[in-house]
Amino acid sequence: MEHGSVRDPSSATFCFVDEDHTLANSVRFALNQDPRVSFCGYSIPHPSDAKVNIRVQTTGDPAREVLKDACQNLMVMCQHVRSTLDKAVDDYKRNPTDMDTK
Repeated sequence: MEHGSVRDPSSATFCFVDEDHTLANSVRFALNQDPRVSFCGYSIPHPSDAKVNIRVQTTGDPAREVLKDACQNLMVMCQHVRSTLDKAVDDYKRNPTDMDTK
């Protein structure tokens, strides 16, 4: 869900339901890597609510588009981590004794 101003699309707060610090902090990190972002942060309104609010303010681009780009960048990062881990596991399975001496 998006909460923002119709007149200023460069600032908005997005509500992620059924999420916690794990996703929110990762999205915040990805947003902070984008030079179009002037401010981003997140809050969890109450510990018993599985809900996260992410605030995005940009230098002029629509906040929705910047958030979408950050999520896509985060997916690329996760895919890279996964492929690196899979390769390391495969290398270990092929020759476990080489890994023990490193």
